[in-house]
Amino acid sequence: MSVAKDEDLGAPKEQAHMPPANAASPSTAAAFAFDMAAVSHPGTERNDNEDACVTHRESDQCGLVAVADGVSSYEGGEVASQRATEVVVRFFKEQGPGVATMKRLVRAVQQANIEIYDTAVVVPQLRTMCTTLTALVLDRGEALAAHVGDSRLYLIREGQILQLTKDHTVAAERASASLGLMSKERLRNHPDRCVLTRSVGRELIVGVDRITRELVQDDVLIVCSDGLYNSLDESEFPRVVENLDAASGCRALIDAANSIGALDNVTAAVVRITRAPAKLEPVAGFGDRVRRWFR
Repeated sequence: MSVAKDEDLGAPKEQAHMPPANAASPSTAAAFAFDMAAVSHPGTERNDNEDACVTHRESDQCGLVAVADGVSSYEGGEVASQRATEVVVRFFKEQGPGVATMKRLVRAVQQANIEIYDTAVVVPQLRTMCTTLTALVLDRGEALAAHVGDSRLYLIREGQILQLTKDHTVAAERASASLGLMSKERLRNHPDRCVLTRSVGRELIVGVDRITRELVQDDVLIVCSDGLYNSLDESEFPRVVENLDAASGCRALIDAANSIGALDNVTAAVVRITRAPAKLEPVAGFGDRVRRWFR
């Protein structure tokens, strides 16, 4: 894992995580390979950054990326997001590859929740801190994710984009209860779109959504904070990252959001699958699912 902090002419700090490229042996390289990076930026209107991101490459076959967005309405949002990403990587590594990957990941998120909650209990200045957390593991041709809050995980395949996570917000729950009658535009502008119903650190026990997907070559996965998708429409993501490596894709997404005027912090992690087994799902089937999602 590498961390770089860039400061240019007094500009707000940008956090970037860009692991070294694959150095796989011929036997493992033929099976699965990926490129990943993550970048966080304060946006165009803020000097502080309550988002955090991290990457960790365990092997040529396994890597982790995570994005957290500290809740700005509470004290300690920046502390909570940074702690969440640090604990997820630390506890994922401590368990070791002998434990099932999804179990490792969910345990790591739960550990982050416990440590943030415990700190909030004993430090009065941080008593209400909490954060979103979306963590993604690439493991031998499969994507496994653990998710709490309204940061998002997207899959781009053959130019089509699909949101894999569900937002844990008041607005999203009302939209779900409406059985699809609430339009995307109305949901985007809903007054409760940022009011979380679930977050890491707010309570001792948190429900964690679990997501798995088989991957094919040239798939792109994006993990991002709401500062990205609230500034730049998600339908633009495939065009922005097309033919770019992971690091360039992160910066292109953030630059596109900032060019519009990102009022919030903006964080993007990009994973591009450069080698994978034969296709497991017909392109037409995936496109049909995407079209149904956007109706």
